[in-house]
Amino acid sequence: MVSHPDDPTGRTGPGQASAERGGERVARALARAGVASRREAERLVEAGRVALNGKVLTSPAVNVGPDDVLTLDGKAVAEQAPARLWRYHKPAGLLTTHKDPKGRPTVFERLPPGLPRVISVGRLDLSSEGLLLLTNDGALARQMELPSSGLVRRYRVRAFGRATQEKLDRLKGGITVDGVAYGPIEAKLERGRGSNIWIGVAIAEGKNREVRRVLEAVGLKVNRLIRVGYGPLELGALEPGDVDEVPTRKVRALLKGELGQDVQLPELGPAREPAPPTPPRPRRRAPGKAAAPPEKPTVTYKPGWARPKRKPPRTAPGPARRGRKD
Repeated sequence: MVSHPDDPTGRTGPGQASAERGGERVARALARAGVASRREAERLVEAGRVALNGKVLTSPAVNVGPDDVLTLDGKAVAEQAPARLWRYHKPAGLLTTHKDPKGRPTVFERLPPGLPRVISVGRLDLSSEGLLLLTNDGALARQMELPSSGLVRRYRVRAFGRATQEKLDRLKGGITVDGVAYGPIEAKLERGRGSNIWIGVAIAEGKNREVRRVLEAVGLKVNRLIRVGYGPLELGALEPGDVDEVPTRKVRALLKGELGQDVQLPELGPAREPAPPTPPRPRRRAPGKAAAPPEKPTVTYKPGWARPKRKPPRTAPGPARRGRKD
């Protein structure tokens, strides 16, 4: 029987050695292997789909050691993959979920081919767009989502209504909306045209629909929301639907600098040779301008060769002269 560290009866089993070696909880092990997020992994365990050393687990309160064999649906879980991170420009109209019961399009159905199984760092709702981070490491995703990480989410928001900077500055002290307390929010009025205004917003918590609900509480109706930054990572010039992997050096700096973590990362490969410069494209001549005639090859004449006679230059015919009348 698998032991549970929290079991007050002191029962032992195949998992006891794992607990004594320290190990890590089964949900965390599954998340770090890229199987699912920690919450989803806990549901997999509760559904009886996960086994440890041949014993089906019924509770996620189990430790997994380096010598244990963990399986999901009878298949061995691969060893922990190195942590990787991608930037994705989420278009509006996609759900941030792996599968929607209503059949609506999702982010993970529209990802380009070639990516491993990834999960999102946080979410963007159906009508929101912009920067969505993807990772193959569930523990990394969870760490980046927590408010304690200190990672600031930045947005550009278009809203219907009227507001002054003085009114937006009141959000710096936080606000409570419908019994939900939101932390300090930085909001800067950028520009406005007619009844629509653009606002730059920065938050550190990232609660469900936080930006929309907070601005609605001050009389503004959000009609477009674009996430432009998450911590030190920026949306930049990434086109909608495109994915770009964050360089390993930048991920390592993020983990050690912003999060204070030491997550396993892939080894850096050799530096690539710089690509040869692209030859310049031929310039198009202006309309109505004739192209320059090609240069004639130079011919060297030897003694005894007959040289071609040069034709006299043509002269333009002049106007016909009229005779004088006597």
